[in-house]
Amino acid sequence: MKGILFINDRIELNGLSREESFQLQEESLIHFIGQHHIKAVRLDPFQLNSHYTILHALYYDLKGTSEPIDCLACYSPAVLDDFIDTYPARWLIIKSYFGRVLPVCP
Repeated sequence: MKGILFINDRIELNGLSREESFQLQEESLIHFIGQHHIKAVRLDPFQLNSHYTILHALYYDLKGTSEPIDCLACYSPAVLDDFIDTYPARWLIIKSYFGRVLPVCP
């Protein structure tokens, strides 16, 4: 299964700092994709990380690909809420590229 990983680097989860929240999300996603045999896909060959932190960048990269992607993995729905509320139409377009959105922690 192929997937894209999203980490929100601007959120504070469970009373943790942004840095600790980032680390929590990263560790949880790495463990999750290992358990579920998901291969992290890089759409941009010049992308430094195996994850996205900016959904607008993901949108831009998705427009340039014809490669089918099974899932978008994220820590929880809460990490997407601000983007969904602010850009609902763009979120629907992003979501349409994936078979499903998989939160690690529902």
